[in-house]
Amino acid sequence: MLGMNKAKISTQVEADDEGGSGSKLVKSIESIFIEITLLTRFIIQFFKTLFMPPYEFKELLKQCYIVGYKSLPLVGVTGFIMGLVLTIQSRPTLETFGAESWLPAMVAVSIIREIGPVITALICAGKVGSGIGAELASMKVTEQIDAMEVSGINPFKYIVVTRILATTFMLPILVIFSDVIGLAGSFLAVNIQGDVSFSLFFAQIFAKLDFMDVFPPLIKTFFFGFAIGLIGCFKGYNSDKGTEGVGASANSAVVISSLLIFIIDMMAVQITSLFS
Repeated sequence: MLGMNKAKISTQVEADDEGGSGSKLVKSIESIFIEITLLTRFIIQFFKTLFMPPYEFKELLKQCYIVGYKSLPLVGVTGFIMGLVLTIQSRPTLETFGAESWLPAMVAVSIIREIGPVITALICAGKVGSGIGAELASMKVTEQIDAMEVSGINPFKYIVVTRILATTFMLPILVIFSDVIGLAGSFLAVNIQGDVSFSLFFAQIFAKLDFMDVFPPLIKTFFFGFAIGLIGCFKGYNSDKGTEGVGASANSAVVISSLLIFIIDMMAVQITSLFS
């Protein structure tokens, strides 16, 4: 009798656990669809507000300065180390096959087509995206956004539009800067174990580069920047009130924007392969 009661109790507990896990799964799926719907509405509101006056040029320039100029040291150091390490690591393999002369061209194509844009975008997602998310969440917690609405300022226009445009326009410039610094690091790495002139090094690079190596990677950086600014603003503008909401907004902005960067990069590679 006691064994039968134990069996009934264990069966009921297992059923409750299965029901609880099932309800949690349903709630998770439901929250994902709600998040996607809110993000879609946020994007539509951005494009509606984008061309409506007044135009906040001063705030846009300020955000371009913050996003672009203040990110140059970090992007430059990362790009230099990226080119240096990639060249040093690739050299032994190419020497094995007797293709050492292909080293400058191989490193340049790798940096310009894929490594430079993606790594720079991820760095900006961590630095800029988290900063935007935390800043807007703090403004919402301290009710600064509500104060803007009361004073007659369109907070979405002033806060969101300017930051998304700044990240969209500045990230391609940061990527170009990172590529150049990365090639400089590669030139230094080549000359550590050899003696290659500056003109010969870059002549080998430009001899192998073509239009499809430069233009598509540059185009996708605009989408990277748009995704970083969009997610950072969305998470910060719609954060929960309280100090915990600030940290959660900054964290989720980095995670989601980094994931979007990889998704956009995968789609861009597929589209580019169709035309090439």
